Amino acid sequence: MADIKFKLRKDDLVEVIAGKDKGKQGKIVRIDTDKARAIVAGVNMVKKAMKKRKQTDRGGIVDIEAPLAISNVMIVCKKCGKTRIGYKIDDGKKRRVCRKCGEAL
Repeated sequence: MADIKFKLRKDDLVEVIAGKDKGKQGKIVRIDTDKARAIVAGVNMVKKAMKKRKQTDRGGIVDIEAPLAISNVMIVCKKCGKTRIGYKIDDGKKRRVCRKCGEAL
């Protein structure tokens, strides 16, 4: 399943379109291509019990972002705020562009 390509990349601004955090926006922190999941900053927060690793660390219960299915997030244009993208080929390179305003993503 590692050969699958996604339209989304790290540091893309995305909006959650399904699930408990529907409507929230955030940047992609990491993408797991094998499991088709993405970690979005500030979205899908869960509590996790963390063990103290060093003397300076604090153990206890912390909030972390859990991965969510990549199909439940949709890219957002930074200029107009719409959520549809298309592709244009310029100088032999395929570029992602906003369908509404034509801004490169």
